[in-house]
Amino acid sequence: MGHSHGLSVEEQRKEDIKIGTKGFWILLLVTFAEVGVALFTKELLPGSIVRLIMIALSLYKAYYIVSIFMHLGAEVGGFAATIVLPMTLLIWAVIAFLWEGDYARNNRNYVKDARPGAEMPAPESSKATSMKSTEELSKQLSFR
Repeated sequence: MGHSHGLSVEEQRKEDIKIGTKGFWILLLVTFAEVGVALFTKELLPGSIVRLIMIALSLYKAYYIVSIFMHLGAEVGGFAATIVLPMTLLIWAVIAFLWEGDYARNNRNYVKDARPGAEMPAPESSKATSMKSTEELSKQLSFR
């Protein structure tokens, strides 16, 4: 993993294997914690707290992978920022596109069709199209 000066090749290899094994066990424990929270705490904790715990555990795993296995933990702050800031912008873009897509899906019946001679459909006509209403989708995607 990291290159320590003064170590022989065999010692460096042993050190790298130790770091990789430690990382494996840490990531395994965090993953088991995530699965445990997802499966067994729905009845014990409110949904928002469960989501926050899952987000925190996922962010920890991402940080650990980036800092240890991608070697950004030992880099200077400026170089690490060149990796982390674009990733933050990418996450923001995904959230923005999902937000806008949901807005467009919820308001598609109120947008005037730009084709000549086309009339605005009535709000009830969404059942005749292949698109489903928000209520139908929420019933269909329920995991209860």
